[in-house]
Amino acid sequence: MNYATTQSNNGYDTADAMQAGATLTSAATITGEQVRNLQGESLGKIQDLMFDITEGKIRYAILESADFLAMSSRLFAVPWKALKRDGESRGFRLDMDTEYLRKAPGFGKDDWPNMADAAWRARIDSFYAR
Repeated sequence: MNYATTQSNNGYDTADAMQAGATLTSAATITGEQVRNLQGESLGKIQDLMFDITEGKIRYAILESADFLAMSSRLFAVPWKALKRDGESRGFRLDMDTEYLRKAPGFGKDDWPNMADAAWRARIDSFYAR
C-alpha cells in the first residue's frame, strides 16, 4: 500500500497524498480539489465530505458548483462512488455534462438537506446512477 507520509500543516503533503496509487489521504487534502467532467470542463470544487460513520466510508462529496453554471452558492451531494480520481490533474472526474448537472438536486450553503433521510438518499443516488 502507498501511504502519504510527508508532513505539512494538515499532517500530510498534498502532492504526496494525491499521487497516483495513493490509497489513504486526509479529508483536508481532498477538499478544494477540482472536479471536471470527461470533456475536461470544470464542474466545481469539493467543499466537504460526508461520512457514513456506521459503515465507515465516504458517502458523498459536497460539490460547490463552478461559476459558469450560474448557480452561485449552490451545492450538490455527489455520491463518492460517482467520482473517479484523475491522476493527471490531481483532481476528480465526474461522468456528467454541465447541462445535466444544472438539473441535479442541489441545495444552498445555509439550507442543507437531511442526508440521513432514506428518500433523499435514494433520489440523489438515482440521479447520479444514470
